[in-house]
Amino acid sequence: MLQAMLELDDIQPCGIRPLRRAEYNELGKRGAFEGERIELLCGHLVTMSPIGFRHRRITTWLTRYLVEHLDQTFEVAPGLPFAASEYSEPEPDMLVVHADATRDDHPAVALLLMEFSDSSIRKDRKVKLPIYAEAGVPEYWIVDLSTDGELTVEVYTDPTPTGYATVAKYRDGDVLRPKLVPIEIRVADLPR
Repeated sequence: MLQAMLELDDIQPCGIRPLRRAEYNELGKRGAFEGERIELLCGHLVTMSPIGFRHRRITTWLTRYLVEHLDQTFEVAPGLPFAASEYSEPEPDMLVVHADATRDDHPAVALLLMEFSDSSIRKDRKVKLPIYAEAGVPEYWIVDLSTDGELTVEVYTDPTPTGYATVAKYRDGDVLRPKLVPIEIRVADLPR
């Protein structure tokens, strides 16, 4: 079977119609994506990376740590949807919100989002980062697991409509102190 590449210039003035978050959720309720690991990014259905051992291990560790160290005014939600915009509903690896933020729908306001990147580092930096910044997420962490035995945490703060104004990299010997979440995490304590 010969597959043609879809070029935007070839379909002008038709264009491509993005999927809205409300439509995506309705399709999901009807079972359209059953058995698929996907998320809605910029109006497009994007497959999610498989979860490897290191990813699972840090998710489990951080979930336990956050739940043990935060009081009931916070909710810790690993791998749940974030209502970023009309056209984006990413599923960050870790979401920290005020406890009342998830009463009726997926939260649209977050205090801290994290992605654990073993195979998704490019997507987390190039696609998800601007989505989170545009949504006004005050702090976004990318835990870079792409190198065996090493771990770096990229901390993005001060969101703008196109990205984050401030970025810092944390390694062993450093302590993570989120702006709006009252915890401290030593990078050296994070599982490799």
